[in-house]
Formats: sequence, structure tokens, C-alpha cells
Amino acid sequence: MLISTETSVYRLNSKNEKPKIILNNSDIRRVAEGKSRDFIAKGDGNIIIDEGGSQETHLSGIQDRIDSLLILEEKPFKLLIGCTPPNLYNFNEDGALAERNKSFDGLDVRSQWFTPWGGPPAVRSMALTRDGWVYADIHVGSIMRSMDRGVNWEPVVPELHRDVHEVTTSPTESSRVYANTYLSVYVSYDRGNSWHHRSHILENRYGRGIAVNPDDPDVMLCGVSDGPMGSNVHGQLHWTSNAGETWIHVKEGFPESTRENIDTFHIAFQDKNTAWVTDEMNLFLSDDKGLTWKLFWTAPKEITMISCRS
Repeated sequence: MLISTETSVYRLNSKNEKPKIILNNSDIRRVAEGKSRDFIAKGDGNIIIDEGGSQETHLSGIQDRIDSLLILEEKPFKLLIGCTPPNLYNFNEDGALAERNKSFDGLDVRSQWFTPWGGPPAVRSMALTRDGWVYADIHVGSIMRSMDRGVNWEPVVPELHRDVHEVTTSPTESSRVYANTYLSVYVSYDRGNSWHHRSHILENRYGRGIAVNPDDPDVMLCGVSDGPMGSNVHGQLHWTSNAGETWIHVKEGFPESTRENIDTFHIAFQDKNTAWVTDEMNLFLSDDKGLTWKLFWTAPKEITMISCRS
């Protein structure tokens, strides 16, 4: 697993060890753990690849702020990089600079993307299925999808709340898509052609982070709260074993209420039993699919992202 703060990246090789720092004193935007290579996006737009402790920097030429990073292939690497403003870049291990995705640029719905505060929207998160479908959530502007590993793009049907904060998929059920939104969780069973609003006990609360068990597409964790900002948003971690038909508020070993949001990229499953979640500087571990937790590690600075290869 990779753990990042705004300035450092740590690798966790085993639950019996503490995280080890692999990059320090840098402007870290996003990280993505691969099978043999780890990818780190920096604030200058460049990508660092760490392979067994050996690091090399690849110049992307991207001037936009990087908000999401998706591995399509590891060796040679093929990456999708999502940014603010809402541009999508293809970056490949061919020595060339990153290129704007033409199909994504040509989406008619781009004119409908916005932010409540008037700034540029963002490609906030992305997810990949095992059969090559890619989903990109636009903050704010719903979810875009590609059937061919990011070559051609179209919007999903507009049945979910368009203020999406994280999109994810299931490693075992390629037709499943999950979104945590301004009005909590939505689930699609048909690749985004239709959506089921799973608010129920979540009471349409404001949602950000979401993660799906790699072996069971019905087991999920999500974070919900009172809203996007405030001195205390009363964040809560919720768990489901039936794709959101019912939810359990997780309290054992994890705070009943968090001061800040359980944010995008703050929840991850590592395997069928192991899950992780962050709350400010604290990293929590679950060995029972996310039902009970224990404090595993406290970082020197607030944790901004975790990435698990599942």
C-alpha cells in the first residue's frame, strides 16, 4: 500500500511493519500502487516511478493541477491523468509528453460542468474494470465512461446526483459501478446505464470516500457527513454487505464521529479481509472486511491519500 501526505510518500509492505518513507520533501498530488511499479504524480506535473526502491522521473509537460491518476498498463506504462481544469491526459512510456485526450475534450456535456464556487471543475477520480471500461467522475458534472480503456468517452445516464466525489468499480463484477455523491451512495448494475440510490439509513447525507471489497461486490465502505465544510462535519464510516440496501454505522475501533470528511481516496480494501481508512493523521486497519478497526499508525502530517493494489 502507498500512503501520501502533501509532502511525502510511504510504502507499507506488511501489516507487521510500519510504513517506510520512499519520497520526502516533494509536492505530492496523487499516488497509484501497481503490481511491480508505483506511480507518484507531483505538483510540477511530472511522474515518478518507483520500482523496487529505484526511482526515475518522467516529464509529462502537464501544466494543470493533477487530481487523479489511473494505471492502464504498468510496463511499458500507460496512464490516464485527470486534472483541474477538467482535462484528461494520456501519458505513455514512449518518451513523448502527455497528450490531451481528444474524445474527452469533445464531450458535448462539458458545457454543463461547473463548481458551486465558480472555479474550474475537476476530473476528481477514475476507476478501471478488468475488461477495460474506465469511469471518470467530474466535480461537478456526473460520471463519464469509456468502453475502450480511455480512448472514446461518453456520459453515463443522468440518474445520479451530478456532484460526484468518488467513483469506483468491482474487480469481480465488471458491470458494477459505485459513486459517492453530495447525496450519498449510488450503485449501477449495468455499467452506468441506470442507477440505484442507496441513501436509506445514510439519510441522503453528504458523501465523499467509497471502497468496494475486491472479492465481494456487495461489501462496501463509505464516508458520509453533514456537508463539505465546517469546524466539525460529524463524519461517519458506514459498511454494507448487500450493496447498500442496508448500512451499519461503524463504531468499533474507529471514531463514532470524525471532525473532517472521510474524503476521496481515504478508504481502501487491500484484499478480501483487509481494509484501511484514514482520519486526519491516523491510519486505521480492519481485518474483518471493515466491520471493526484498530489504530495502526499516526503519520507526522495529515494523510491525503492511500492506494492499495487489490
